[in-house]
Amino acid sequence: MLKQNAKIDSNILKGKKHIHFIGIGGSGMYPLAQILHTKGYYLTGSDNNETETLDAVRKMGIPVFMGQRAENIKGADLIVHTAAIMDDNPELIASHQSGVPVLERSELLGIVTEWYNKAICISGTHGKTTTSSMLTQIFIEEGIDLSCVIGGKLPSIGGSGRAGSSDIMVCEACEFVDTFLKLSPDVAVILNVDADHLDYFGTLDNIKKSFHKFASKATKALIINGDDQNTLDTIKGIDKEVITFGFEKKNDYSAEITQTKGLETAFDLYYKGTKKCTLTIHVPGIHNVLNALAAIAAARYSGVSYDGIAMGLQTFRGAIRRFQKIDEVNGITVVDDYAHHPAEIEATLKAAKTLDFKNVWAVFQPFTYSRTSMLMDDFVKALEIADHTVLTDIMGSREKNTQGVYSKDLGERIPGCIWFDSPKEVQDAQTAEQKEKNFDQVVDHICKNAKEGDLVITLGCGDVYKAAKKLVQKLKDR
Repeated sequence: MLKQNAKIDSNILKGKKHIHFIGIGGSGMYPLAQILHTKGYYLTGSDNNETETLDAVRKMGIPVFMGQRAENIKGADLIVHTAAIMDDNPELIASHQSGVPVLERSELLGIVTEWYNKAICISGTHGKTTTSSMLTQIFIEEGIDLSCVIGGKLPSIGGSGRAGSSDIMVCEACEFVDTFLKLSPDVAVILNVDADHLDYFGTLDNIKKSFHKFASKATKALIINGDDQNTLDTIKGIDKEVITFGFEKKNDYSAEITQTKGLETAFDLYYKGTKKCTLTIHVPGIHNVLNALAAIAAARYSGVSYDGIAMGLQTFRGAIRRFQKIDEVNGITVVDDYAHHPAEIEATLKAAKTLDFKNVWAVFQPFTYSRTSMLMDDFVKALEIADHTVLTDIMGSREKNTQGVYSKDLGERIPGCIWFDSPKEVQDAQTAEQKEKNFDQVVDHICKNAKEGDLVITLGCGDVYKAAKKLVQKLKDR
């Protein structure tokens, strides 16, 4: 049995024929299944919920078991599971007892990145999915048959990844629990470094140390945000080719915004101080101009033309859950965004406030008790940007509420904020029924108070997008 923290032998797949995926419908598992399938491995998988992703898996000819049971792993000579699979899962228990190697998804991803001559791994506390999606779109428009593993769904590829025939791979590199240290980047991109996941890292200095280790793994080049001091601190002492991007002209790639209109931002692109072209992106906010610059730098390093870059950015309309327009009903626009860290929320709400709406409503689902407690002051500052703030209950996810923190503690500090408190023991239970009721209360309040010309934006990395869909339906019914 392979221990979770053991160093993974990159040859572990050699001689393997049948690989079984526990949780094959996960957004991180599907791209790996695509890549391994094209490499000729026989795959099987299991999951608990029917999704569009599972339909796509079945169309590839991969058998899928619904429900997770010990007998599902029969015949497999390597087993892969998502981090979300709990230790008491009967299929995972049987896997560990089977004597065949067992890998967590990120370990397999690390091995797969070694297969590509140009694995571009995109890291950063914020903006990874948008930048990975932008870069993927640029490669596609240039006609490059790349492979990619991204953290959200990109409409143009119909999911969270694809398997291509070229030696280029775009891979989102997540810092949570040092997952990105399992990757083998040829080009390491660092968008920004900020205080997050403090329940794991403890301090910003520890986060910087992890990003330093990640940057040190790059075999060819670093592409970094030259405007971000934390990022600059992170790469000190690393002897690699460094390409910088940012708004300051000292950077290799820089931008000068020329126009903002609706969701569009136009900017002049400069390389080493010389104007190269004018580009337009269709996702709002100056933070997305920085994301675009990172994608541009990575694309140019890979030999993509400026025309290909322009077309890629022109056709990119955002990844799912990244300032995604859900609908407009009776003059009320409903948007959903994955922002869950204060810096992300601040950037998203500032971008929203620059648009032509009467009022901006922020519907925020705090994610994890530890983050809510440790970053409380920053959440207050970010959410105050909205004209109206509504909080759902905290989504505890992997945590127990040992901090004794509730949305009420946050809401009381935000002027005019509304929240709907259940009894503490009910909130702590995190039942599906309670979530449903909580979302219904939020939706009812917004339906009664939002006006024509308003923007309602749901925020959070949990399942708050369900509230956005509920709101659209209720507005239509009304």
